[in-house]
Amino acid sequence: MARAAAGPRRTERKRTPRASRVETVQLVLPGLTNVHGTIFGGIMMQWIDIAAGISAARHCGGPVVTASMDRLHFLEPVQLGEVVTLQAQVNFAGTTSMEVGVRVLAEDRNMMNRHKALRAFLTFVAVDENGRPRPVPPLSLETAEDRRRNADARARRAVRLREARAMKSK
Repeated sequence: MARAAAGPRRTERKRTPRASRVETVQLVLPGLTNVHGTIFGGIMMQWIDIAAGISAARHCGGPVVTASMDRLHFLEPVQLGEVVTLQAQVNFAGTTSMEVGVRVLAEDRNMMNRHKALRAFLTFVAVDENGRPRPVPPLSLETAEDRRRNADARARRAVRLREARAMKSK
């Protein structure tokens, strides 16, 4: 006997933030920089989106789409020749969406000094083979740091939802 679909169901397979961690490394080459010798912001945003997307896909075990990129803060310039490390992990998992935090570190040419260059928060939605939202696994918080990041992510999510409602009503 066929059973009618009751809407998306959240899978009960829990995953930890640690299991979603991604680290990628890039070298800032001349074609990626502006006349000031610093990386184009759009290139950095692309790198951030890719690292965060891999983290989200790792958490939910399938394809995701970017829903938003917010709280993108350029803290220090990233110079030509620097080695850039992007670290991403899921901070919050809702029913079909996830927040991924990304930290970007840059090392000078001598590999002696490393500085925090950027941070960003992105929202991804897990999608099925038809491009429709699908449930994501709950996030199992292991550490005090996981719990802090999750609480901060919940607060950011509330702001994002308020902003989305305000944009729709205009």
